[in-house]
Amino acid sequence: MTRRLISALLAVLLATPAAAARDDDRTALRAMTYNIRLDLASDGANSWAYRQQMVGAVIRHEAPDLLGLQEVLHAQKRDLELALPEYQLVGVARDDGREKGEYSSLAFRRERFKLIDSGTFWLSETPDVPGKGWDAAFPRIATWAVLRDRKSRQSIRVINTHFDHIGLVARQQSAAQLLRWINVGAAAKLPTILMGDLNSTPDDPGYKLFAETQTSGLRDARLASRTPAYGPPGTFNAFKFDRDAPAPIDHVFVSGGFSVESYSVVTQHWGGRLPSDHYPVVVDVTFNRK
Repeated sequence: MTRRLISALLAVLLATPAAAARDDDRTALRAMTYNIRLDLASDGANSWAYRQQMVGAVIRHEAPDLLGLQEVLHAQKRDLELALPEYQLVGVARDDGREKGEYSSLAFRRERFKLIDSGTFWLSETPDVPGKGWDAAFPRIATWAVLRDRKSRQSIRVINTHFDHIGLVARQQSAAQLLRWINVGAAAKLPTILMGDLNSTPDDPGYKLFAETQTSGLRDARLASRTPAYGPPGTFNAFKFDRDAPAPIDHVFVSGGFSVESYSVVTQHWGGRLPSDHYPVVVDVTFNRK
């Protein structure tokens, strides 16, 4: 009997830290960036009507507290709001600053966060006016929010963006513009998470500006994770399950206010059918205790 009691107590003691980390740690946050692929009829069997339930299922299963979405058309935004009522989405579309064109929607759990402030600006020489910048093929935007965490009572800043896939100068200038905004924009001193589809592998000049921690104040969550990165290195799959991209183009960066506990590239599929042409990146972070 004594031996059984000791074994039971040991099991409880060994299980408690993990359970506490999941359920009781008020400093823990999960962030997820996900390019969901815009709705194009030319995608055929991969068009949105055949994928939207899979996208919603992946998001619900990963259950991020913070969610950066890219390539969201207005009808897709409405579908996601209906499918994920626990999230509030902020941001405007890139073509007209209202509903035309793609959103880089930023979402957060209503029960976890209170919205303090939010906005969208264009990655261009005229950030307050819709339009393309530098050598970009399309208008590009960044959507941000200042949030108050109801659990930890900590305020944070979150930025979601989507860099141009053509313009090398545009990607580099977009990174420089975002870094300036991070340093002097709204709530500049708050712990910050930057995420999105940067269309940049680690050898791209735009990525390198973020990765220069001493000047940017940011760290790539993949490299900063306390546990080894999980999943394939690449994040673009082109709707091909067997594609093996050598490097990520979707990224999460964190400021010094956070420690990164884990980094994952989620490759969930349904019989080889993929929810999007990008894999989502999921990052678990904790606030650095003061």
